[in-house]
Order: sequence, then structure tokens, then C-alpha cells
Amino acid sequence: MNTADLGLPVAVPSTALFTDQYELTMLQAALRSQNADRRSVFEVFTRRLPEGRRYGVLAGTGRVLDAVENFRFDETILGFLRERGILDEPTLEWLAGYRFRGDIWGYPEGEVYFPGSPVMRVEGTFAEAVLLETVILSILNHDSAVAAAASRMSVAAGERPLMEMGARRTHELAAVAAARSAYVGGFHTTSDLAAGFRYNIPTVGTSAHAFTLLHDTERDAFTAQVDTLGRGTTLLVDTFDVTEAVRLAVEVAGPELGAVRIDSGDLLLVAHRVRQQLDELGAVDTKIVVTSDLDEYAIASLAAAPVDAYGVGTQLVTGSGHPTCSMVYKLVARAQSDDPDAPLVPVAKKSLGGKSSVGGRKWAARRPDENGVAEAEVVGTGEVPAELADHQLLVPLVTGGKVVAREPLDAARDRHIAARARLPLSATQLSRGEPVLPTEYL
Repeated sequence: MNTADLGLPVAVPSTALFTDQYELTMLQAALRSQNADRRSVFEVFTRRLPEGRRYGVLAGTGRVLDAVENFRFDETILGFLRERGILDEPTLEWLAGYRFRGDIWGYPEGEVYFPGSPVMRVEGTFAEAVLLETVILSILNHDSAVAAAASRMSVAAGERPLMEMGARRTHELAAVAAARSAYVGGFHTTSDLAAGFRYNIPTVGTSAHAFTLLHDTERDAFTAQVDTLGRGTTLLVDTFDVTEAVRLAVEVAGPELGAVRIDSGDLLLVAHRVRQQLDELGAVDTKIVVTSDLDEYAIASLAAAPVDAYGVGTQLVTGSGHPTCSMVYKLVARAQSDDPDAPLVPVAKKSLGGKSSVGGRKWAARRPDENGVAEAEVVGTGEVPAELADHQLLVPLVTGGKVVAREPLDAARDRHIAARARLPLSATQLSRGEPVLPTEYL
């Protein structure tokens, strides 16, 4: 089954109301002032990374493409806007035929970014492009925050597998998006079946403490699970006494037991004791999985422990303390008139308090040093310098309203791992620091 062809089975049919009212009222005013058809360029960027982070991770691009395709105003939606008196009839008539027919360029999903990186550029008439602001930002801000946390956890975990287990800690639809973003950031599996169905992410899961408590004895619970799922299953051993549970687990499943899971206590100490006990019982190939409110720092602290895999929930789906990337969607250029051939004029907000922006339609490139390691994020307008031509970052995503850049999720995941590997080594330090690359403007 090609899940990319399924549409949005766990989302609403239209994304048109995933927006703020002022986008529609701006449209109405622009139609009335006869400026709605001016060719315009909007860019998505962040002015700063979350405090202490060295790089950002772009995630959600594929979901943006779905959202743009499903941005349609059907009769039910138009009726809602009419009943509320939000828009006049000419604007409602215009929305009835809305389709985004412009172009979207962006960093490919999984790529890293830095302050000022134009991670997405939306080009079209003002009317068609302004409507996409909130839905694009809501996707990219959430998904990129989760992917950045996942990337840091992936670095901390090294070669050990990571399982996403955060569905119960966030909104049911956000959980699906979070699982997708975690996969892009380097996780291997998810416990969320909707994410597995929608995005073909490998799924995992066996049992919780409730299953043990259901049975009269822990032995009965382990026996039922092994009889059902086989000796390769993972048994949860911290419901009562860990040492006794490990003994029972090996007695029931034999040395072929797949894994034991520890979900509480001093994980470093308990993992060492469990590994020793398993080895003494002959279960030398039985793996140890740890869960229990892990973040990248806790994972790093377990690097020397005999742990084989990690399950992460709350800290992952909340961006490990930074649930948004503070991305913005700003008009950076617009045509001098509604003539399709009118030249573009750079525009920018000038503001106190660090909220100014840089005008002009931009390109971006990542300049490498003589060893192929990235040394700067270069952002400019006009012609791209010849020496940077082969290092440009933006690629076409939508051309003439048609999506041209759909790809398997594994491609974004592989891209992220490769992009991270090309950064200076200090990028993977968990300690607080400045962005690992400076942003240079030309």
C-alpha cells in the first residue's frame, strides 16, 4: 500500500480554516484596493534558534505540500464565513475558486538551518500567498521543533535505536506529526499506529504495567505475553521487584527472550544490575530497553550503560523544552503593479526590539571549507556567486500550483543524517552554545 496516495486519513478534509481571520480580512481589503493580484514573495525564516541550540532541523515540508493541496473553500466553509459575517460576498465568491497556482521553493526536508535561513519561499499573487501563512507556520514550527529535539537525542544515542512513544503526551493529531518529525530527526520506530498507517513508519509496542497487574501473578502475565507474541518479545520488568521479574522473565521465555524494559528507578544503576543478572542466567543476547521521561541529556548520561535502545515520549513531542522554532512568514518583495511583468520591489519591516527583516527575494547556499565541512550559511539577493552555485539550498517544491517534490520519508531522514554530518563537530555538543554556522548576507 502506498500511503502517500491515501490523502489525509487522520486529518480534516480541508485545511482552509487552519488560518487566522486577519489573513481573510487582508484578502478582502486587497481585493477592494485592487492590489490583490500583485505578484508577491513571502519567506519563512527564524530570527534566532532556541537558546543554546547549535542548529535547527527543517521538518514538515511534506505536510505543507499536503496542506497546500487541500486548501479549498467548500460550501460548508463558505457558509460558516458567511454566517459569521466575516467576509463580504465578492470575497466569498473569490474564495470559492481558490487554488494556489504559484511557486514554492524551500530547503528540502531534513536539511539543517540557521538564523535567517529562508527555509521556504512562497511566490504568487498577494491574494493566494497571504492565505497560507498560518497553516505553513503551524506545520513548520511544530514539526521542526520536534525534529530538532529528535536530532539531539539521536546524536546522544549514537548507534542505539530510538523509539518514539509520545502520543499520549500531546494532541492526537499532533502526535502523528510528531512521530513523523521524530523519524526525520533520526528515530527508528514509533508506538503510534496512526503514524505507521499514514507515513509507513515502523511501529513497535508490547505491554504496559496494566497487563501485569491484570493477572494474578507476574509469571502469569509473562507467560501470556510470551505465548502470544513469542520468545522474542520485550517483557516489562519493573512493576514490582526488578530482580525477581528478570529471573521470572528468563525462566518463562528462556535465554531467547528478546528484551526487557525498565521504566523507572535509577536507570544507570538498574541497567548494570539487570545486564549482569541476564548474563548470569544465560540470556546474553537479551537486550535492555529503557524508558521513563528521557531527554537528550538523560540519554547521553546512559552512554556507558549496558542499554540497547531508548523509548522517548514527553520531552520529544514537546521539543525538549522548545516547542516552537519561532519561524515567521514575511513579505519580502512585491511587484510595482498588478502587471505580471512588473519588476519586484524589496520590502521589509523596520522595527525596534529585534523584529526587523531583510527585504528581497533570496537565495541561500552553504559554503564548505577545503575539507568539505560547512563554514557559513550565505544568504543573498540577485545573482548567486559562481563559487556558491553548486552549494545552493533551495529546491522547487511547487511549480505553477503543482507539487513537484514529493518523496519517501526515508529520503528526508537520510538527508538529515548527511547534512548533520557535514557540520562542524561542535554542532553535536549538547552543551549550550551559539549557532555552529554564522549567517552571512550578500
